[in-house]
Amino acid sequence: MVAGGQRGDWVHFALMVAALGLAYAMPFELLILARAVLGPAHYTTEISWLHDRGYFLKRRSVAAVLAIVAVGVSLANYAPWSGFIIWAAFVVSAAAAATRSSRQTGLLLIAAGALTTIMFVKSPALAVTGALLTTVVHASLFTLVFMGLGAWRTQSRVQAALIGAYIAAIALLVVFPPSEATAVVPVFADLTHRYFVSLGQPLGALFGIGDLSIDRVAGLFAFIYAYHYLNWFIKAEVIRWANIPPRRWVTIGVVYAASTGLYFYDFALGFSVVMALSFMHVILEFPLDALAVRQLGEVIAGSLFGGLRERRV
Repeated sequence: MVAGGQRGDWVHFALMVAALGLAYAMPFELLILARAVLGPAHYTTEISWLHDRGYFLKRRSVAAVLAIVAVGVSLANYAPWSGFIIWAAFVVSAAAAATRSSRQTGLLLIAAGALTTIMFVKSPALAVTGALLTTVVHASLFTLVFMGLGAWRTQSRVQAALIGAYIAAIALLVVFPPSEATAVVPVFADLTHRYFVSLGQPLGALFGIGDLSIDRVAGLFAFIYAYHYLNWFIKAEVIRWANIPPRRWVTIGVVYAASTGLYFYDFALGFSVVMALSFMHVILEFPLDALAVRQLGEVIAGSLFGGLRERRV
């Protein structure tokens, strides 16, 4: 018989394979439907989960500031300033959640200040950083960090294999992207070109390959977002769905229905509203992301330097 944890791991693998297959078969459709249908459900339930855990901060007032920042960023039109604000929110979150002493906080702020100055001089580095933090870094890199922590904590070979499969799937989509001809429903391709055309720009700027066409990265982002959302929904042992108060469920349901409904009523309006909700859940998750990065770094450092100490002894 298969243990409950192993069964969950195989479900993860099945969802990953399904997301990869759909990313190749219908990348535009998967990207739109993932963002419009799965996205709002993920944003509302995760914000609820973070709220019950104090947003992994010592002071909830910091979370209130982060929420205000998220709304401001969603309304801003000037990319460099938006990028700076997002980057600053991440630095503040890291200082608040991932440092253990005032000395560590000071060193972090000094390093972040120096890096910010470099990015400010090398325009448009700040705009690119902000765009990456709220898209591919959040949905993919941080997902990978949490997968790594989960594999280490459970010492599961299946979860370790899942990490390899996830990286392989992304590499496959980068090297062999879906053909533009795979658009099954033309209207989804039109909507992708109209509203998600900017997704490839920060990646293109990062790797110095110019303006990266959405046709080139639609499958990649469709897979990343779809698996990111699905991976969240099946974490029943982490989210503890049964512990969410009934009144909270009503609020979640109303916000979800309104957000997704707006997409089908007026795509432009729905896109704007859900984008604000997306920014809020991303930025409110920054403290947890920074904490997870520190924990994974400690795990890796302990494995490397711990092994060296053992060999010396």
